[in-house]
Amino acid sequence: MNKLFSVSSAVFFIAVSLANGQTKKLTSAQAWGQEQSLTKSIGRYEWADADHYIERSDAEYKVNVKTGKKEKMTFNRNEVQTPQNFTRVYLRDNDIYIQTNGGEGKQITNSPKDAERNPTLSPDKKYVAFTRNNDLYSVDVATGKEVRYTSDGTDVIYNGWSSWVYYEEILGRATNYKAFWWSPDSKKIAFMRFDDTKVPMFPIYGSKGQHGYLEETRYPKAGDPNPEVKVGFVKVEGSPVVWASFNEKDDQYFGQPYWSFNSSTIMVQWMNRDQTNLKFYEVNPETGAKKEIYNEEQKSWINLDHDERITYLKDNKHYILKSDKTGWAHYYLYKLDGTLVNPLTSGDWQVTDLTRVDEKEKVVYFMARKENSATQDLYRVDFNGKNLKRLTFGDYTHSVSIAPESKYFITTYSNIHTPTKVALLDNKGKVIRELADSKSPDFATYKVAKREFVTIPSDDGKFQLPAIITYPTDFDETKEYPVIMSIYGGPDAGTVRNTWKGVAGEYWAQEGIIQIECDHRASGHFGKQGVAWMHRNLGNWELVDYITIAKWLKAKPYVAKNKLLMTGHSYGGYMTCLALTKGADYFDFGIAGAPVTSWELYDTHYTERWMDTPQDNPEGYKNGSVLTFANKYKGRLRILHGDMDDNVHMQNTIQLVDALTSRSVPFELMIYPGSRHGFDRSKSNYDFKERARFYYQYLLEKPVPQDIR
Repeated sequence: MNKLFSVSSAVFFIAVSLANGQTKKLTSAQAWGQEQSLTKSIGRYEWADADHYIERSDAEYKVNVKTGKKEKMTFNRNEVQTPQNFTRVYLRDNDIYIQTNGGEGKQITNSPKDAERNPTLSPDKKYVAFTRNNDLYSVDVATGKEVRYTSDGTDVIYNGWSSWVYYEEILGRATNYKAFWWSPDSKKIAFMRFDDTKVPMFPIYGSKGQHGYLEETRYPKAGDPNPEVKVGFVKVEGSPVVWASFNEKDDQYFGQPYWSFNSSTIMVQWMNRDQTNLKFYEVNPETGAKKEIYNEEQKSWINLDHDERITYLKDNKHYILKSDKTGWAHYYLYKLDGTLVNPLTSGDWQVTDLTRVDEKEKVVYFMARKENSATQDLYRVDFNGKNLKRLTFGDYTHSVSIAPESKYFITTYSNIHTPTKVALLDNKGKVIRELADSKSPDFATYKVAKREFVTIPSDDGKFQLPAIITYPTDFDETKEYPVIMSIYGGPDAGTVRNTWKGVAGEYWAQEGIIQIECDHRASGHFGKQGVAWMHRNLGNWELVDYITIAKWLKAKPYVAKNKLLMTGHSYGGYMTCLALTKGADYFDFGIAGAPVTSWELYDTHYTERWMDTPQDNPEGYKNGSVLTFANKYKGRLRILHGDMDDNVHMQNTIQLVDALTSRSVPFELMIYPGSRHGFDRSKSNYDFKERARFYYQYLLEKPVPQDIR
């Protein structure tokens, strides 16, 4: 099982005791983080070369790793500082510009009425690929000559531009809909072609102006037809499209492809609609012929990651695979033909990020949650899977930067009791020197809230559920306090991390509120074998575990029995709504942002990964719907939603509002016009004040202070 540690409630503050002399109370501005108090700036650190790092603080210094000698870097800050051979491309007035070495930008397209999208420079910097009106193009940087590769783009056919569900769930929002990839030799472009003809249209109404307007998106809801997808290849100079030999009519998904280092082949990730079978195909871009080189099946689901699933080695003979097929995420070394060489890591713990592959020394450096699932450390392991070693230290969460040649690394680390610090270590894990400490000189004189990390046994005894509790500043066990429970709750998306929280929560701690962050069994702390409890059953085990935590809290003599508030956004909004309906015997108040209220209203790829389709799992969809339990609603719920939310449609909130108004029960609703899934700044400021009002009215039962009205 996971190596979480437990802290007895009988020793509340032993680990968090501060030195005597805590006399200064944080001002309101300090408690909100508007003024710095407990910490100071520590600057930034990055590697200059294998033996020097750059420290950016009051000035910029180049520092020798071995001696610590600092050399001040001097330059005119008014001058644009750009590396040699630095080239960037950017959009201006719907056209593409290119800039080299900080020089003047050069316009290389001229079509202001037809906007280019996602201009991407080729590795050799001679071409820029882009999409225009859903077709794929490139332009020669030197001559401005354009090559058009496709010509069938329409309002439902997209070449090199993602269909919405691929953008949101598979390739990722960071792509900005980009769905094309240069080969390393700059001679070919791989791209995806999407056909949304059969994907239902979802309308989003914009209320601005006299008549408003309609925004339409091809959005497949659970059980709906998905886009048909093809994977194609073109030569940079122009050529007929070569299509990979998949049948686009099959019900399937394609993940991010990976070019080989020599550009001779590309690895394409394929997955069935049920998301239980992942295959890698080696595809020849000259012919489209494919060869299966990897096949993984799981009973629940497989994550189709859009990053770090595969890492090619420069020897062009091997790749490293990340997989949770054992129930825990680990790394495996494979030959390019799909032959497993050996596992690199194993055990009941999770790897998180592949930090560096040192092919010369045959060592892999990676981050993992091994010592404690709420912390993260750097490890190294040999290519043969031996000599695993932890390189970071203490009960901290670490974030590292490894030097070129992997001789040294810098770690930025903290925990809930220790403000952020920075240290320099060698690749054996020896601390060379501490570089920075953000703790302010008078830190110990401030009177601040006490925090502790605890684990709470699940009702069935199978898991120790992690939580971080922030107690009121003047905590007194003989008094009763209201509680704010902040959650997200999605599969493999835990939020409990043993890191420095700054002044987060200090204001409400001063006002006398207990605050708790907590995670359930399927949050990722217990690996894929924990997350798999959610299979075909969203909303069930999360709520079971949150109720366990609620009962644990309310059993404490210092917790008010009728003032437990849950709050969350998106999946957290869903859980909050479920807590005030299905779990209303245990929760008293809720603030739910942009909630999913019934899973048939959300998209195919995300929903069906956990739930299968509504047609295959009608009982699971029924039992996971807030609407099913609307008749159990009690307490006081505040629902927030942006009316232009293109992710979790406001339809979800409207259907819950309909169910609650039909019962004539009191609740609160706030619509934020023009906002998407996240509220824009002006709306967020209003929401902050309204949230404060809610806390004062229902948890504290006193007027809102003048300074935050």
